Parts: sequence; structure tokens; C-alpha cells
Amino acid sequence: MVRCWKFWAIAPIWTKRCAIDRELDAKLNHRSPSTFSELGESVMAAKLSIDFAQEPEQGYERVFARRPQLTNLARNWSGIYFAYDYLPPGETPEVCTKQHGIAIFTDMPTSIRAERRLDGQFRQEDVQEGDMVITPAGVSCATRWNRAGGVILLGVEPVRLAQAGYEFLDPDRVELTPRFATSDPLTHQLGRSLKQAIEQDAIGNRLYAETLENTLMVHLLQHYTVRPLKLQTEVERLPHHQIQEVIDYIHAHLDQDLSLSELASVAQMSPHYFAQRFKQATGMSPHQFVIRCRVERAKQLLKQGRSIAETALLVGFVDQSHLNRHFKRQFGITPKMLR
Repeated sequence: MVRCWKFWAIAPIWTKRCAIDRELDAKLNHRSPSTFSELGESVMAAKLSIDFAQEPEQGYERVFARRPQLTNLARNWSGIYFAYDYLPPGETPEVCTKQHGIAIFTDMPTSIRAERRLDGQFRQEDVQEGDMVITPAGVSCATRWNRAGGVILLGVEPVRLAQAGYEFLDPDRVELTPRFATSDPLTHQLGRSLKQAIEQDAIGNRLYAETLENTLMVHLLQHYTVRPLKLQTEVERLPHHQIQEVIDYIHAHLDQDLSLSELASVAQMSPHYFAQRFKQATGMSPHQFVIRCRVERAKQLLKQGRSIAETALLVGFVDQSHLNRHFKRQFGITPKMLR
């Protein structure tokens, strides 16, 4: 009886709250473009111009009035700014940035009703898990949404996008097109993989993350630009001396956090073209090759009597457990068993 009384005591409050929620949803679902403008006058008037190269975290806070749950800002990744957040219902001011903006929607238990003004055009849309929105550099965007959900936000320097395929196009003519919510499974997969790489925060993940980033850049160039990138179907093999130069560089810098752009510069080509030709020549991606070099060097050092912890640092692993995982995957035993 006590439980029953409590239920009926709160039932009017619960019913009223549900009614309010339904009313808010109904307003979002049936609001016209003119109403969006009227209700968002104070927001739309406060147009923000942001350069994430100058204010990476502060820029995010100016848009969302909070810090993201996860970023790559403390890491030395050039040209791409990553942030992940699980945002409550809300809205943004009108924002214009010097970087291309890619929003990838994830961790969404249900669709979200959104109102978006992008490049002067208004649209109401149901945003689903796996959708993305593209806001090119210099294009303004303002958004309002009615439910909580996760979003991966990428700020991409225009020069970084153009460099991804400079052998195949004129960098000065790369023009990204605005896109309202668009389903793109590959972009969604790459975004989630990037998030996982940053969460793990291990040496060696920079090379893996840059490989993911480069794949995303090429995908954008192929499908979301005014002049779509057309890649060559047949790739020329890397000359032996170029491969050897890269391999020698890797062995000389195993203790460092190598990047894809760094290795590509040794071979004097774009990251995408380099990764493609390197795998053709070695049978492995640059990331896989570097990991193998590290565990093989670790095996030599352990046989010389080095400690496991010291060895991990000398060959570029962030700690002993990181070495253990890759060592066992390569040799079927742990470093301790070798000794």
C-alpha cells in the first residue's frame, strides 16, 4: 500500500513532465525555418569565428560551453583536431571556422531531431547513428537538437586535406562541399577507430591514427569535393633504394613516436601514396611494419640481458604491458618466458 501511495503521489508530476517533453519534441518536429530564426535570434546574432590552431580547447568551449570528454590536443598530431563528447540537448551559436568541420554521430540510442542552418540553408532532419555533417572552412553553421547523443568532431586544416592526394590533384583547387546529415559507414568506422586509438594513448598509435586520418582524407576527396579525386588503379612499385631509406629511418628512430607523414616525407611522397606503395612492397602497412621492427629489436635486447621495462622504452613502447601484448602476438610467448 505504501508503494502504491507513493506512485500515485508522483504520478501527476511524472505525467506533467512527459507532457512537457512531448510538447518540446512537437515544437522541434514542426517548427518552420522562420520560427528557428525567431527563437534563435540571440544565438544567431552571436556569430563566432574560430581558429582551432590558435584556440583548440577554448574554441570548443566557446561553441559548447563545456570541455570535450576526449581530445587529441595534448598529442603532437598536426593538421587534425579531434574531440569526442556526449552532448545533452542544446544548441550552438552560428560558428565559422578556419578549419573544415566533420561531425560524426555515434553512441546514439535513438535518432535525434535536429534543426540546422548550414551555408545559409535551413533543414530539419532526423540524425541517426553513423550519420555525418560536413562544414567546409569559412562556411557558417548553427544547430539545435532535442536529445542527448555522442558526436566525434574533427577540425581539418585545408592544407592537410589537400596534401592527402597532392600527386593526383591541384591543392589550390580542393573545395569541400557542405553536407547536411548523411549516412557514411566508412567515415563512421574510421571515426570510432580514431576515438579508440586516442583512448588507448600509446606510443605507436600516432602512426596508426595518422593512417586512419589519411584514409578519411582521401575518402572525403573522392566523394565530397567539387572536383572528386580519381585515384590511379595501378600503383607503381617503390624503388628498392627508397624502401631501404624508409626502413633505415624506422630502425634509427624506433624509440620515437613515428608518424605516417614523417615516413612519407623520407620517401618524398604524400602519406596516402606512400602507405599504398609501402604495403605493396613489404606486404604490411607502415604501422604493422614498425610494430614488427619494435618486437624484433625487443627480442634482441632481452637476449642481451636488458630488463623488460627498459626494453619497452628503448624500442618505443609506452610501457611493459604494451610490449607484452605485441610480443606475444608476434612470437606466441611473453618477454618473461623468453628470458
